Amino acid sequence: MIEPIGATAATTAPLPPVSRRWISGFALAWLGIWLAQLTPFQLLVPLQVNHLLGIGDTADESTWQRSVVDFGLVSGVSAICALIAFPVAGALSDRTTGRFGRRRPWTVAGSALFAVALLALGVQHTFAGITVCWSLAIIGFCVVSAAVTAMISDQVPHEQRGVVSSWISTPQALGIITGVAVVSVAGLGIVAGYVFLAIALLVLVTPLVLTRGDTPVTVAPRSTESVLDLLRHRDFRWTLSGRVLVNIGNALGTSLLLFFLQFGLRASDPDTALLLMTAIYMAGVIIASPLAGWLSDRIGRRKPFILGSGLLQALSAVLLTTMVNLPAAYVAAALMGAGFGCFMAIDQAVATEVLPDAEHNGKDLGVMNIAMAVPQALAPLIGAGIVHASGGFGALFVVAGLFALGGGVVILQVRGVR
Repeated sequence: MIEPIGATAATTAPLPPVSRRWISGFALAWLGIWLAQLTPFQLLVPLQVNHLLGIGDTADESTWQRSVVDFGLVSGVSAICALIAFPVAGALSDRTTGRFGRRRPWTVAGSALFAVALLALGVQHTFAGITVCWSLAIIGFCVVSAAVTAMISDQVPHEQRGVVSSWISTPQALGIITGVAVVSVAGLGIVAGYVFLAIALLVLVTPLVLTRGDTPVTVAPRSTESVLDLLRHRDFRWTLSGRVLVNIGNALGTSLLLFFLQFGLRASDPDTALLLMTAIYMAGVIIASPLAGWLSDRIGRRKPFILGSGLLQALSAVLLTTMVNLPAAYVAAALMGAGFGCFMAIDQAVATEVLPDAEHNGKDLGVMNIAMAVPQALAPLIGAGIVHASGGFGALFVVAGLFALGGGVVILQVRGVR
């Protein structure tokens, strides 16, 4: 069995196994969170930017590059908000007392802010309005996801963490394909699309909120350890660094897919191609994530799966760079999904096992989760710079592959996890 890191965590009484009902509620909550976050990120916000600029599928190079850059700026501003919101939200949930527990109030509050921001985003017709509302949505996303992620350390025993953590990544794939399918195939449009996402988020988070298990605390723990102090813990630092690299690599490979299909491959129907590519990516995640989580728990090892995930994502980038056509893109999507699904399942389990202080899991995981949200939000801005400098998408995928592979190698430096 893999032992937790840190004296406090190591001496904590063993947690009882979580029930199937709890795991189901956890999975549904993440489905709602990812549905509401990834559908705008992949489809609705880029479409809004294109509409503001009057850009269609036949735009010339200078025009579509402007759209890529503007989308990158919107996402970059939201990344700054996430950088602050994640650790603050985690620390506040650690210190919350009351009969509703530590995590549940922040799950509700974050979901409410997220939903309201999405509704407001749907009626924005200026660049500033889109930027502000998307940043508020990301803050809501950070609050709810920080609270829900901390539930793993609070309630899940170590021998179940690989399986439970896989139910973060599997709903991610389901969320994006569901969102893209409903919005594009059903033809909801931008406003109706945001309304659907806001309602779905609230409905899907509710079962977890109603599930018992968030034990109330009467005395709020006080941490004197700053973020810089936290980074002095070797295994925490290496895990955080590897997570940053892999998430940047994956986000660079996925965040500009609509633009890649529109202006790189010149697909005749980019929306449908994006839906199919996303479905294939989803299949890779759904197959790889629970399988990797189960195998990792079974054999008591994490590192081989982390390295394998980086190799798969690097191979995906090679295909996108060397074979620029739709069939190759679909194969690359499968490899990328399998690699990232494997990484998400195992990395989250590793993250919960390198926390130095069990009383401050929310704050510490909030810092750790910066490496999930901020790279994703910054990737469009970084990617836009690469595309603009190189005049195409090939260099973008090369950089994405190098980051993903590098992250897998970095996490091998963690000593306290096998």
